[in-house]
Amino acid sequence: MAPLFVLIGSFGLFWFVNRFVLKEKHSASFMGRVALALMLLMTGSAHFFKTDVMVQSMPDILPYKTELVYFTGIVELLAAIALLFDRIAKLTGILLIVFFICILPANIIGSLKHVELGGMENGPMYLVFRIPLQVFFIGWAYWFSVRH
Repeated sequence: MAPLFVLIGSFGLFWFVNRFVLKEKHSASFMGRVALALMLLMTGSAHFFKTDVMVQSMPDILPYKTELVYFTGIVELLAAIALLFDRIAKLTGILLIVFFICILPANIIGSLKHVELGGMENGPMYLVFRIPLQVFFIGWAYWFSVRH
């Protein structure tokens, strides 16, 4: 739930500041990408502080789970930076859409295992919220990074 609050809250705050203080200096696309970048900074950094819990969400057949958690955290942090550059924002958005699709199984597995992270402890009922949320993140990346 926190990533959603960061995404929506930072976008709303940035929109307000842009409209009333900066006199619409920035585009909606840029503001949406900054909000997504802030969310990715939060979620990406969690990979280094909640590694053990995130490992529990991964499929049992995968080797090098800890390394994969670190790798995906680095991917999120690099994507957060890349979103800020107009020249590579579209490519970054496309790659983030693929990334968001690829990490959905970890959320499903985590909820089936009742992992104590981000609502997954609520079990399969968490997926009623999480799957639409993942679709929302994909839509956000598309709308603000790929489409614009």
